[in-house]
Amino acid sequence: MGRSRSRSSRRWLSLLMVVVVLGAGLLSYGVWRTTHNARPDDGSALLTVRYRTDTPATAAVAQPWLEVINTSRQPVALHQVTLRYYFSEHGDADYAANCVQTALRCSTVTQVVTAMPQPAPTATHYLRVGFTSAAGTLAPGQSSQGIGLQLYRLDHKALDQADDRSFDPALTHYAPSARVTGYVDGVLFWGDEPDGAPPEASPRPSNASAATLPAGTLFDNFRYTDVADPAVTANGWQVRTDGGGPGIAGTWSADAISFPANQKANGGQVLQLQVTTDGTRQGTRQAELIGIDNTFLTGTIAARINFTDKPVDGRDGDHVVESFCTISPEATSQRYNELDFEYQPNGGWGAPGPKLDTTSWRSAAQGDRTTRALNRSLTGWHTLMITAVDGTVTYSVDGRPVFSSGGKTFPREPMRIHLNAWLIDLPFAGQRTWNMQVNWIYSVAGKAVGVAEVNRAVDSFYKNGINYINTTADQ
Repeated sequence: MGRSRSRSSRRWLSLLMVVVVLGAGLLSYGVWRTTHNARPDDGSALLTVRYRTDTPATAAVAQPWLEVINTSRQPVALHQVTLRYYFSEHGDADYAANCVQTALRCSTVTQVVTAMPQPAPTATHYLRVGFTSAAGTLAPGQSSQGIGLQLYRLDHKALDQADDRSFDPALTHYAPSARVTGYVDGVLFWGDEPDGAPPEASPRPSNASAATLPAGTLFDNFRYTDVADPAVTANGWQVRTDGGGPGIAGTWSADAISFPANQKANGGQVLQLQVTTDGTRQGTRQAELIGIDNTFLTGTIAARINFTDKPVDGRDGDHVVESFCTISPEATSQRYNELDFEYQPNGGWGAPGPKLDTTSWRSAAQGDRTTRALNRSLTGWHTLMITAVDGTVTYSVDGRPVFSSGGKTFPREPMRIHLNAWLIDLPFAGQRTWNMQVNWIYSVAGKAVGVAEVNRAVDSFYKNGINYINTTADQ
């Protein structure tokens, strides 16, 4: 009898241990699901994605507006969130996207267009929208507010959105849309994926850290639809249309600036500055894009530029200037400074070409400057860099220094960025066209950076879908 009671006690003890283990397991599973953000079985969502559109089915540019709402009871870091907007390709086109408006700042929103490995009837591609760590965290119940995006063809032909999975012409005001999917750490938490949708990778730590840049960093790869794109102004650029020099006065035109496709450029799109003339002032058009803010004083600034030695059409021989400069906002300032790259394929001001003038100015009005010419052709793509540190300005081409200046010509006040193409004179009659192209521009304040480091940073931006970033105001 004692043995029987002992065996019974052991059985009850064993059963109790099983119950405890099972209970702990269920509790652990609940904790695992919370920490790993697994999608709940009851259909509740960690986040909700709302959508609206500003365009009809046929439009030059798709304009999806997205909003992320944290519908959970825990904070959600936005750099862990990705969204997918699905659409259909027409005519074997290449696509690009940009951000035009958000309370988060467009420089914290990333955009990557990806082809579906197994195209669905209404989804051959998707626009993957992500966030850098600078976008912050959504508290429970908090909204990102509206994120205004643009999706467009690089050949700038009109889009047919009628059969795009995520496009809904009825939603002209924000409403939840299951046609846009939302993920946290790569796990689907919102929306319905089309057949064949690839898994969403969890954002890698390197993505967030690559986008968390020190104050004084500027990058732009000119992902714009056209010169009237609101993102052009929002990102700190002004198209010049006023009179004055350099070049042929009164001929600066917004029509001379475009953003065409170029398969030889990183990302497949460029800024194009075009000069056209028939040999008369009335028939001449010059191009200049100017940074609105004074963004560069000391440090490193670089641009990837495609110079040309011949016009795309018409007779050769113009004294054309293809230029990348930083210039004080006021020409009469007592602290004026200017740092110039000016490429002249046919020479200019009495000197033969091709040549690249590198010039540091102290006074444009008094002609106070120091300069040197690199006398050789630079047709094709080149990385131009200016470093201004420790009292010395160094100009380099593809990492090779070509000129240095210092002393009184060292920068004394912040400068604006100028990208322009213009004519010194009009030596003959006849129609001709010149194109200068810029792939990207990048600067970092306060330190000298080598061309290899510049290229690594730029490649990281392209890889992570960062089209524009500006932390110069945070200095």
